[in-house]
Amino acid sequence: MAKKGKGNRIQVILECTEHKDSGLPGTSRYITVKNRKNTPDRMELMKYNPIMKKMTLHREIK
Repeated sequence: MAKKGKGNRIQVILECTEHKDSGLPGTSRYITVKNRKNTPDRMELMKYNPIMKKMTLHREIK
């Protein structure tokens, strides 16, 4: 029988930090999953921002 409690893998949203400060319209967001037990802090990943056309730092938002 499957466990019915909270799972360790949760869905998180990553938002571009540089795009917010630049003043350009729009946002760059990605949805991914993380393991709550292995990564209790907020995630930070370098992802491609199609509006700025370069790799930028994306942080987890709540």
